[in-house]
Amino acid sequence: MKQLSNEYRAYAREEIGDWISRCRASGLGLGAFAARHGLAKSRLHYWVYDKRYAKLAKPLVPVPLFQEVKLAGGLALSNWAAEVSLSSGVAVRFSAAATPEWIGSVVEALQRPC
Repeated sequence: MKQLSNEYRAYAREEIGDWISRCRASGLGLGAFAARHGLAKSRLHYWVYDKRYAKLAKPLVPVPLFQEVKLAGGLALSNWAAEVSLSSGVAVRFSAAATPEWIGSVVEALQRPC
C-alpha cells in the first residue's frame, strides 16, 4: 500500500492544533514552514486562518526577549575587544574571551523577529 505524504494525508483535530502551534512558534512564514514539513501551503493557511482550527492551537509560551549575562572573573564592560553593529542600530560588545561561534549565535539571535 502506498503511503501518503504529509501533503495529502488526513489529520485529526489534535494534530491540526499541534501543526498550528508549531508553525506559530517556528517564526517561519507559512510557505517556509509548510515546505520544511511537507505540508501543502494552502492547507496550512486554511488551518491557521480558519477560526474553527485556529482555536485548537495551544497558546504560545512567551519567550524572554532579554537575558541577563553575568560576566565571569570580574571582567569590566570597558574591557571589550569587539563590537558588532547591526543594521537595526543595536550595538553589541564582546570581551576577548568570546568565541566566534558564540558571537555568531548572539548576533543571529538578535536579528530574529520578536
